[in-house]
Amino acid sequence: MLRINNLQVAYGGIEAVKGIDLEVPEGKIVTLIGANGAGKSTTLRAIVNLVKSKAGSITYNDDELLGLDTTKIVDKGITLVPEGRHVFPDLTVIENLKIGAYMRKDRLDDDLKRIYGLFPRLEERSWQPAGTLSGGEQQMLAVGRAMMSRPKLLMMDEPSLGLAPLIVQGIFDIIKTLNQEGMTILLIEQNANMALKVADYAYVLETGKITKQGTGHELLADESIKEAYLGKSHRKN
Repeated sequence: MLRINNLQVAYGGIEAVKGIDLEVPEGKIVTLIGANGAGKSTTLRAIVNLVKSKAGSITYNDDELLGLDTTKIVDKGITLVPEGRHVFPDLTVIENLKIGAYMRKDRLDDDLKRIYGLFPRLEERSWQPAGTLSGGEQQMLAVGRAMMSRPKLLMMDEPSLGLAPLIVQGIFDIIKTLNQEGMTILLIEQNANMALKVADYAYVLETGKITKQGTGHELLADESIKEAYLGKSHRKN
């Protein structure tokens, strides 16, 4: 289980995350929703030590993560799919995938086969430069690259950003499939409706503070959430 207690992150004099607590139980999908600038991405980046935390603790299976080198965090089974995908455009698809396994010393054949099974388009384009892929294909590649480290906890930052609705549905189908196979997922997503539908549990982050939490089903039914994040206003008859 991933546990965050009283996490505080500041950029200069500005507090981006203001003492939040959250848990990601093993085998569950947990989502963090909120407006742009709420501190969602900062939270994920703090977990893998890409930004320094001002205070608090982050533990994974009771091991403290704060202060650990990012590679050691990956070695513990935590991987981040960053916002914007960040594939290596001049490298081929298969080279990008193999970079995801750079810490491994064993054979990669079975993992590549699994990823190609989930994303057949990647196999079709395995020797194509990643920069020539569509946005949806690059997102598939970013997820596949993260999976090559064999994570137990997969963190995804805005996986549907900039993608067509049909591609978005495909990405969420993959999220559900990975979870059904036993992977724990922490999801940040601008599409709150889709995120809450797949999430076992959800947190709402506003200006660096968690203002609401509950099951995905509970927050989908919450009128204030509908009005703020789901594009629906509540009217009494």
